[in-house]
Amino acid sequence: MHEILAIIQAYHAASAAGKKTALATVVHVEGSSYRRPGARMLITEDAQLTGSISGGCLEGDAFRKALHVILSGKTMLVTYDTADDDDAKFGMGLGCQGVIQVLIEPLQGEEGKAIIDLLSKATASRQPSALITLFSMQDKRSVQYGSCFLLTEEGSEYGVMPFAEDVMVRKELALVLTQQKSSFCKLSHQEAEWIAFTEYIQPPVSLVIVGAGNDVIPLAQMAEIVGWQTTVIDGRPMYASKERFPMPSCQVFHAKAAEVLDHVNIDSRTVFVLMSHNYNYDLGILRTLLNKNIRYIGILGPHKKMKMMIKELADEGLLLTEEQKEAIHGPVGLDIGAETAEEIAVSIIAEIQAKLSAATAAALRTKEEAIHSRADLLIKNPATSSV
Repeated sequence: MHEILAIIQAYHAASAAGKKTALATVVHVEGSSYRRPGARMLITEDAQLTGSISGGCLEGDAFRKALHVILSGKTMLVTYDTADDDDAKFGMGLGCQGVIQVLIEPLQGEEGKAIIDLLSKATASRQPSALITLFSMQDKRSVQYGSCFLLTEEGSEYGVMPFAEDVMVRKELALVLTQQKSSFCKLSHQEAEWIAFTEYIQPPVSLVIVGAGNDVIPLAQMAEIVGWQTTVIDGRPMYASKERFPMPSCQVFHAKAAEVLDHVNIDSRTVFVLMSHNYNYDLGILRTLLNKNIRYIGILGPHKKMKMMIKELADEGLLLTEEQKEAIHGPVGLDIGAETAEEIAVSIIAEIQAKLSAATAAALRTKEEAIHSRADLLIKNPATSSV
């Protein structure tokens, strides 16, 4: 989501300056790659790049291909075989051992504006959406339809013909929203085969930090870097100031414990970290949060503090359910030997990311299988699909 927002902003800036642009999107991968399907990069005619489609190895060639797309006005599908030894001859030599399909779309005129409009609709509210992109690997010289239809969780639809009324397209979009996972399937149209990449787009993580001390500043800064939206709340007005937290996506509020939730809209991507260094303030917030369906609540401090809180709540008759115990992380963060505020911020960000991604947070070198599931990249072949 952070990358999409940056691309939208860069597109409007380039358009205002009269610069032509193209959008490169990773639409499929076989084997290993640095970026996964859905990775995007905006390319201007004067070589300004926003986002990325690899670790820096494909960007140069993608720029050259994008210039051709900008001049021709036609979408192009480019295949990069990073397992091919000949890659080294072209200065790639990725060593990723994968085949990457990159779709490059021109963003000129009404058609280009329509693509950006779809991305804008996907980021307009804090709700998931599904975006379908159609391309042909069977005949790369045929018309590549590209980004063409969006469905939001609330049921709003945005798209272009002839896909707006297609039954299989709608079914695929609805299925991705239900399963909360991107997918690939084959569609047929006029005796030609098309691949539909249906991307599940989630809103950014909303990180609510209770407390505005000096140790909160690195956490808010790192959350900004990874593209999360941050809200900092503290009962002390001298700490809860925007001057201390100037990050663009960070909101700062001065509030009593009972008023904290008045400044927060809670959804499935909202997480809390309690680090006010005030036991009663944190306990008051925790007491309130137990009535909400929150996937992650981090509490700064030792095990003793956490045990005291749970006992005090139990004495009040508030016995934690297994689901609530699973959501509470106290002490907060992963065990990485953190000491400084910056190191602690890294451990907290990593733990939240692992929690929301249902990852183990184990060292990658201990995984015997691929880092990313290859099954998620399989292209389905529904017999009744048609466009």
